[in-house]
Amino acid sequence: MSGESRPTGEGMAMKMAHTEMGGFQEILERTAAELAQVLRARDGIAIEKSADQMDEVQYASERELAIRNADRESTLLRQVRAALRRIHDGSFGVCVECEYEISPKRLLAVPWASRCIECQDAADRDQQENTESFSETIADAA
Repeated sequence: MSGESRPTGEGMAMKMAHTEMGGFQEILERTAAELAQVLRARDGIAIEKSADQMDEVQYASERELAIRNADRESTLLRQVRAALRRIHDGSFGVCVECEYEISPKRLLAVPWASRCIECQDAADRDQQENTESFSETIADAA
């Protein structure tokens, strides 16, 4: 975190115009509807059987990809719905970690962002370190 002074969450909530908030809400609602529709169609997850072993491998690979995509889209839908809740409770645009303003540029790029860029970078680093630590533990156990 730099030593610069940034507006706090309360200041951000006061400064963000009602029309801007409505624009974000519209984008988020549209995104949520699209994701919900995509998640309802789970065609690629069905287990397909084939007499050919190579086809079985191909089907399993396609199914795994479809499951990963559904997982990613489900996570994104949860983030979008959380952003809509933040709009309704008045905390949209405020970092959940440091309670400083999330930059308008970041919100335009990622309207469901719950953290400012600095806190998101820190969270990503922590997640990467935890993943690497877990991988090392698994490797050591083997």
